[in-house]
Amino acid sequence: MGRDTINAQLCAKMFLAGASNLEANKEWINELNVFPVPDGDTGTNMTLTIMSAAKEVASLEEFDMEILAKAISSGSLRGARGNSGVILSQLLRGFTKGIKVTEEVDTLTIADAFQKAVATAYKAVMKPKEGTILTVAKGFADKATELAAEGVEMEELLGQALSFAEEVLAKTPEMLPVLKEAGVVDSGGQGLIQVLKGAYDAYLGKEVNYKIVSGGPAINVTKISPETEAEIKFGYCTEFIIMTNMPMSEEEELKFKAFLESIGDSIVVVADEEIVKVHVHTNEPGVAITKALTYGALTRMKIDNMREEHQEKLIKDASKIAAQQAAEKAEKEKMPHKEVGFIAVSIGEGIGEIFKGLGVDYLIEGGQTMNPSTEDMLNAIEKVNADTIYILPNNKNIILAANQAQALTEDKQIVVIPTKTVPQGISAVINYAPDKNAEENKKIMTEGLELIKTGQITYAVRDTHIDDKEIREGNIMGIGDHSILAVGEDIVETTKETIRLMVDEDSEIISIYYGEDTSEEDAQTLGEQLEEEFPDCEVEVYPGGQPIYYYVVSVE
Repeated sequence: MGRDTINAQLCAKMFLAGASNLEANKEWINELNVFPVPDGDTGTNMTLTIMSAAKEVASLEEFDMEILAKAISSGSLRGARGNSGVILSQLLRGFTKGIKVTEEVDTLTIADAFQKAVATAYKAVMKPKEGTILTVAKGFADKATELAAEGVEMEELLGQALSFAEEVLAKTPEMLPVLKEAGVVDSGGQGLIQVLKGAYDAYLGKEVNYKIVSGGPAINVTKISPETEAEIKFGYCTEFIIMTNMPMSEEEELKFKAFLESIGDSIVVVADEEIVKVHVHTNEPGVAITKALTYGALTRMKIDNMREEHQEKLIKDASKIAAQQAAEKAEKEKMPHKEVGFIAVSIGEGIGEIFKGLGVDYLIEGGQTMNPSTEDMLNAIEKVNADTIYILPNNKNIILAANQAQALTEDKQIVVIPTKTVPQGISAVINYAPDKNAEENKKIMTEGLELIKTGQITYAVRDTHIDDKEIREGNIMGIGDHSILAVGEDIVETTKETIRLMVDEDSEIISIYYGEDTSEEDAQTLGEQLEEEFPDCEVEVYPGGQPIYYYVVSVE
């Protein structure tokens, strides 16, 4: 190819192509997840993460490598969702550290950047596991470093490193038994491979759809985007009625329609005995009117500038957003300042009410069905007028995003309590001690979390084999803290079996949170049956309102 360096423009093109390729394959990547649950998953989280950065990159008009690096790093950090998304954002953050210091990236620089990417991502994960996206990234980086030292050209380095990373991905089932049992490779690793493939194709000059439309309207920008201009091909909505001297023949009607099609689209021509109703989108309304006058007199003429209407809509939308932000600011100013505040991720209206009743200041809707981003966390932190804020992620896939928000916050003390389930979050906030400092409270609120067993009852979206259980699409599953506990055909019986496997001689309380697809009557009946079966336990039934999961249950 002859090109042995990558400038900022090519780097941006490669990044956008990688993002586009990941987005195109996200559903396939979702299907690689070990647990066959109907959630937003790895492909979705990684795509939303990289698209956040892609929108920032796509909005850049003039840039150099440093500006590009900042856009990629900042966009991905704030948009990061789920563990896979946070790890991807850290890979991008580390990579951009390695490229921002140069105008053009050569093979040695890019190999060093990949090593920085891996080091940054490994550092962000408390207990890194091999057989994951981290392992695939490390394989790519190590191969790139080896090839750079040998003096190979850029094309060969990228191609061989990608091939080696694919080999590493293929071996992930041998590194993680749960992948081998489910018969899949690591989904996060596959997502990374898709990013790298898209980027490599763009480097080679292949036709790649890497066009990313920038995000929501900025308050101070009301001009029409090039995308919208292209979409509004014909700018004038033209309508009128022709009062004909004599009925328009079928042949004349077809000719008139053909003429309108030559100057516009969205054509409607309805001919009656004495009138013809006409609608056309065109850039030449005068030409349409002149032609229509050959058939008779015109009435009820109406010409609207659709581009202008769109402009007005953007202005109205911008004004609405500005008003909304002003209202939020006023609301924040009204919120009395306090020393301590709480933010919790909630998965349903009923569970949200429980958290509010316990004194939680701000709820982030999300949970397992849609992991909130680091940006969501930062927005919540901004809205809570407190010096010290405790965050309850209530999902193991959200803890990293909460930690990332903590690292990005400078004006408040953020304490992340690593709650992996809603019942753990409820327990943590109950155990908060007002007379203790933040460090002491983190210890108090964290200490008893592992003593709370959680089960979630949902349905399988595909066939698989996991935890020594054969699962068919549509089966009801009881998912515990570390594995699938029960599989069956009936919701109530599977729920009971799940709880039986959770209860032991030390158990005292069984809590049941019923979801939006479960009636109160069914939940109360289940509670009564459990009271009979476990007379030594107190059984509590609450409306959770969560989607996807018929029941969330806890035993403590």
